[in-house]
Amino acid sequence: MNKLKHIALLTLGFSFLCLKVSANDIQKNGAPGWLVLPFLSLLFLIASGPVLYAHFWHKYFKPIAVGLGLFVAGYYVVILGDSHSPIHAFFEYFSFVSLLIPLFIASGGIHIEISRPGNAKVNLIILLVGAILSNLIGTTGASMLLIRPMIRMNKDRMQPYLIVFFIFFVSNLGGALTPIGDPPLFLGFLKGVPFFWMIQHSIAPWIVSMILLSLVFWVLDNKNNSFNIDKSKFYTGKITIKGKQNFIILFFIILTVFIDPNIFPEVPALTIDGNRFSIIREILQLILAAVSYFSTKKSIHKSNDFNFDPIAEVAFLFIGIFMTMIPALQWVEKVAATPEGMNSLTTNTLYWATGICSSFLDNAPTYVNFLAAAMTKFGLNSGVPLDVKTFSSGLVHPETIEYLSAISFAAVAFGAMTYIGNGPNFMVKAIAEQNGVKMPDFLSYILKYSLKYLFPVLLITWILLYLI
Repeated sequence: MNKLKHIALLTLGFSFLCLKVSANDIQKNGAPGWLVLPFLSLLFLIASGPVLYAHFWHKYFKPIAVGLGLFVAGYYVVILGDSHSPIHAFFEYFSFVSLLIPLFIASGGIHIEISRPGNAKVNLIILLVGAILSNLIGTTGASMLLIRPMIRMNKDRMQPYLIVFFIFFVSNLGGALTPIGDPPLFLGFLKGVPFFWMIQHSIAPWIVSMILLSLVFWVLDNKNNSFNIDKSKFYTGKITIKGKQNFIILFFIILTVFIDPNIFPEVPALTIDGNRFSIIREILQLILAAVSYFSTKKSIHKSNDFNFDPIAEVAFLFIGIFMTMIPALQWVEKVAATPEGMNSLTTNTLYWATGICSSFLDNAPTYVNFLAAAMTKFGLNSGVPLDVKTFSSGLVHPETIEYLSAISFAAVAFGAMTYIGNGPNFMVKAIAEQNGVKMPDFLSYILKYSLKYLFPVLLITWILLYLI
């Protein structure tokens, strides 16, 4: 404990020194470059903590993530005199976690039992069904609904790649066809992109990536001979579902997503500095979470090994991520808005820039930033719904459809490249570990799985459909 106190004092002292040294420069130039260090530090800790100092990390990751987030937010408010940026980031986080919590709880109250052992064919069917379902109940809802049945079916042949590919299929790429599927697409819908735009214009990259991923998974899973099925167990092939009332609750949770005060002015909202922030939607979502939890039989929660640890881990880590990434996102926005940045904007650069940023930053604001930059190139404003519809229609220039498709697909697909690329990734990892699956750490996930299997799929998809 004394060591922790010393570390905390040194950190505070260093932080105060940085504030004093850069205060004058900030008034002229905005946030200093070093302010991205808390974000990079948090990424480093997430990557190294579970491997090098697991006990310390699991014990203190909550105050570390919150502390780094508060430091950046405090710097913006106290030194920069900018309360708008942290407030905006907080409400984005609030909306993010308020949707994840009810989806997590409602899905955790549904017990699906598939009476048959896992194999390549059955597993691939579940992954593809989950990918389609992600567009109806979101990547979080589909992930929480199907991850436990996936684990139970493969308990005698479980390998980490099964969970990793579940993250690829269900927690990310699957939800690339509707605004319900993933947060960046929903933000695009709120700004004026038609609801079925992705199905019309991005179905091709979705199909190509699904086919390529399916082929890779089929080869891997057919090679999995590390199992010893209990032959004494009788498999009926039946699917048993308990807690069906939670499907109704899931439906209402999805409906609340569309209660946005910026689209429907009559919806009450919290107004700060001229910006209207949603609170009614989030309150309704949390009420639905409570209804789901207390209406679900304890036996169902027990059979699902349900607890709040996975969602708590996501909630604490992502408050730190949302706050510390403010300067990183602003840097991306500034670079994209420069004349050089505007001239370099093409379908290719938008695909890779959006993708890379979405791998490590939150994909929703990344989507918004690159959409704004791409529209500015054509003299359009992303804050005007009519301009967004014009941009998505290709009326101003046929190339804008390619631009929007590249931004949209990359924002969703590249979220699977890291554990922090999308909220469900961490929850799936945590649930798998609770069920005894030895999941790869942050770096191993990237080096052994996403770079090896997912990146080639995204590269080939780009070559076939976006390379100009």
